[in-house]
Parts: sequence; C-alpha cells; structure tokens
Amino acid sequence: MKIHSVTDPEFKPYGKILEGYDTAELCAAMEAIPLPESGTAYRPGIDSLEACAVFAQFRDRAYGGMPIQLGMCWGHNTKLNCLEYHRDSEVNLGAKDFILLLAKQDEVVDGVLDTAAVKAFRVPAGVPVEVYATTLHYAPCQACLSEGFRVAVILPAGTNTEKPAFTPGNAEDTWMTARNKWLLAHPESKEAKNGAHVGLAGLNIDIKEDL
Repeated sequence: MKIHSVTDPEFKPYGKILEGYDTAELCAAMEAIPLPESGTAYRPGIDSLEACAVFAQFRDRAYGGMPIQLGMCWGHNTKLNCLEYHRDSEVNLGAKDFILLLAKQDEVVDGVLDTAAVKAFRVPAGVPVEVYATTLHYAPCQACLSEGFRVAVILPAGTNTEKPAFTPGNAEDTWMTARNKWLLAHPESKEAKNGAHVGLAGLNIDIKEDL
C-alpha cells in the first residue's frame, strides 16, 4: 500500500496541518507514559497531557473556545480493523512519526465502505493535523516496526465516553458505540465480534509489509 505524507496534495480532502503550535512539552509528556506490551490503549482525557500549555491553545484556537479533552491512543498497530467518525474534527499529533488510515464518509454506500477506498498518510512527529469530521479514521499505526506509537487525540469534551441511551430512529443510530462516535467494523475485528456494525468490506488492511 502506498503511504502518502500529510504534506502531499492527496491529504487535502481528509484534513490539514495546523500551524503555529509548540508541541514539544506535550510530546515529552506523551513519551512519559509507558507503551502496553501489545495491542493499543486509549483514554479520552489524560491529566498530564491536559496540563501542558498547548492544551489552552488547541481549545481556544483550533476549537474556537469550545470545551475539549486531550487524551491519547498508544500502543502497537499496523491494521485497519475499523473506521469511525464524529460530528466534528479531531486533532492528532504523535510523539514520533505515525500513520493514519483514512477514508471519507461519502464513500460509504448503504452502510458499507469498500476498504479499497482507504488511503494511508504518514504524519511527522510533533506536527498537529486536523482530521475533518467527514473523514473516517481509527487507531493510528506505527511508522516503524521496532517502535510503537503515541498519538494525542483532541476532541470536544465528552467524545468517546459512555453512549447516550436512546431508541434508534434510523440505521446510522445503530452504528453508534460511544458518545459522538459512529463505528464501521471489519468482520475480522474484535469490535465486530462484540456486536459493532459490520460496515467494512474487502481486505482488512495491514501495512506491516509496507513499513
């Protein structure tokens, strides 16, 4: 699979680089959190990361003063497994280079996305990128097989916490797995086995051989 850079024109439909943010302190705080031995971990908000000075900059500049949370996804991953989206943009930045597997909401047909539409983008260490609300994304991938990844995940406060209780009124409602989180799972994924909507068809992409 070809791995593009977020500096390439191909990234423009999916997101953009955010300029003018000093992320050194945040990257150091992320590096202080140990990697799991295998798999990935995620927390919506982490106190040591939210204590960094850049937190207020992301809140006031990137999100226009709206309440936000600054958490992290970290661990070891080279596979697609699922794609998700929110009703707003997500900001990501890595302590080291990392790779995002992305597609677009308008490529979903009758609740299913063909994984042939997925593209890979490498994000340089310390560079914040906005992933648009219309972009499907999920757990980042490491850019080097000998290392894992630590990626900050900045979202409106409350995202990815407990799913609200409601009676579904349409098919999309049944894709929701957490607050402000709609998920399309590949049939091979653990999420699908746990009851998530099977909305990915085709290969469960693995970039291991492309690194």
